[in-house]
Amino acid sequence: MSSIFTKIINGEIPCYKIAEDENYLAFLDVNPNAIGHTLCIPKQEINKIFDLDESAYMGLMQFSRKIAIALEKAVPCKRIGMAVIGLEVPHAHVHLIPLNEMDEMRFQNKVTLTKEAFEALAVSIQGCL
Repeated sequence: MSSIFTKIINGEIPCYKIAEDENYLAFLDVNPNAIGHTLCIPKQEINKIFDLDESAYMGLMQFSRKIAIALEKAVPCKRIGMAVIGLEVPHAHVHLIPLNEMDEMRFQNKVTLTKEAFEALAVSIQGCL
């Protein structure tokens, strides 16, 4: 059975896309820890990040770095935090979270955005790529 991320990649489920290339996709987390919380995923469905071959792993990190730099330009924050947890979706992914305080990395407090706010945020980050 396809993961929710594979369904997003295949266009079966919509997302607030930030960037995409032939191997990776970045989109806003719809249940964000902070405004701008972004997920970077390989298009290849691999459950665990360290099961990616070295080339795919390094590619994901390079792609995530590019997104993080744009994210930091678009969203006021002290820094961009990165987390790889992988328990909630069986598809390797990197969380990029704009941080102003440590609690934003705890995955407990969430922020709520309207559809329009998500769309405007995605466009803003895309403009910083």
